[in-house]
Amino acid sequence: MEIAALRELLKNTQSERAQFTSDYQQSLRYYTNKDDITNRNNGESKLKEDGKDNPLRKADNRISNNFYQLLVDQEAGYVATVPPSIDVGSDSENQRVSDVLGDEYGLTINKLVVDGANAGRGCLHYWIDEDNNFRYAVVPPEQVTPIYDTSLTGSLIGVLRSYKKLDSDTGKYFIVHEYWNDHEGQFFRQDTADQRVITPYNCIHYTDVTAGYETGTGNITHHSFGRVPFIFFPKNRYERSDLLKCKGLIDAYDSVYSGFLDDIMDVQQVILVLTNYGGTDLNTFMDQLKKYKAIKFENAGEGDKSGVDKLTIDIPVEARKTLLDLTRDNIFLEGQGVDPANFHNSNASGVAIKMLYSHLELKAANTETYYTNSLNELIRAIMNYLGFKDADSRNITQTWTRTQVEDDYTKAQTVAQVANFSSKEAIAKANPIVTDWNQELVDQKKDIQESDGFTADQKFNNDDYQDKSEDDIDKD
Repeated sequence: MEIAALRELLKNTQSERAQFTSDYQQSLRYYTNKDDITNRNNGESKLKEDGKDNPLRKADNRISNNFYQLLVDQEAGYVATVPPSIDVGSDSENQRVSDVLGDEYGLTINKLVVDGANAGRGCLHYWIDEDNNFRYAVVPPEQVTPIYDTSLTGSLIGVLRSYKKLDSDTGKYFIVHEYWNDHEGQFFRQDTADQRVITPYNCIHYTDVTAGYETGTGNITHHSFGRVPFIFFPKNRYERSDLLKCKGLIDAYDSVYSGFLDDIMDVQQVILVLTNYGGTDLNTFMDQLKKYKAIKFENAGEGDKSGVDKLTIDIPVEARKTLLDLTRDNIFLEGQGVDPANFHNSNASGVAIKMLYSHLELKAANTETYYTNSLNELIRAIMNYLGFKDADSRNITQTWTRTQVEDDYTKAQTVAQVANFSSKEAIAKANPIVTDWNQELVDQKKDIQESDGFTADQKFNNDDYQDKSEDDIDKD
């Protein structure tokens, strides 16, 4: 891409990038418990007993209630605590793919779910490092702008990534623009002081592999993936943040809650209204009130309104409590989450628990649907890197596991009832006391071997075992 073309791309995508970044930053504020009600306090929840000039309404408390982070982390924990297992055809190939995914695989999926909820989409970049290892990492959503073709399939044809970087020589920041397509990535540098200045960013070091030394630098790096090495994980069809579902309700709850707290503080302020007070000094008035428990007034006779009245604040407690409860219920309803306060009964049945999780399951199932295709793209890139045959057309099976409060007793009863009509693998997967169903099957085979006179050190052919019925094993 020429610099002139990059300028045109930046110009044409400027409004889109600005709107996306604004929406994402708003979601991040709510995710970090900095709701709009705290804007006056620079995002910090504060108690202020004397925040207003009104003598009857002095308190100006601004408390942010962290419902949104609870909703986001709840889904991330529910759908991504256990990373989806991958099956590409055989145990040996599965292990090779798993080795490339590495230890960061589970955390990566969790980050992508959180980014998807906050930004409407997560993004992953993969590459081959200098040691010829396949690497991948989550890219902050606000840094990347996808470029799609205009076909009905909307294929990804390019990615613009923009971010700030510190110049170690000058101590100043500059903007790096990367543009990636299906065969190369180009790097450009933009001055923050004068953004009209864009030059090639020669950060790529070229090496003569045969000679083993560096031959120069440039701003272009080539790759052989045959596709843009960025994968987007859309949260929904329109790539919209989950905050939009419940922001108004959260703001309403913050407003009512903080106003309720204002009233509680203000109700302690009692203002005395004196009519025809006989003295002239309020300090003398307070001293006489404390000392004699009496107050002197001038009285002009019948119809005189001399005396003391007090101004207080009445708090509509029941109305506010009802409104807070209703708003809280709607936050979890519209946000498709589970209110922890609803777990009143620790002995809830399996059906009751499933009903409690129904809205969260609906949201998680939708996330899984969109993320499955994107994750398949990552797995195919890994299979191509490993040299698997038919990597781009092979069937990939993903198994996503939910993490939730369960009624293990009811589940165990169900497993026991269907044990005689189900495979050992199905029973091992459904058994509530089993954490690793593969290991459970291995342990079962080991028990059978030992009961038939085998020792743990003797070899056992798994394929032969799977082909034999229990009667055949007894005969052997």
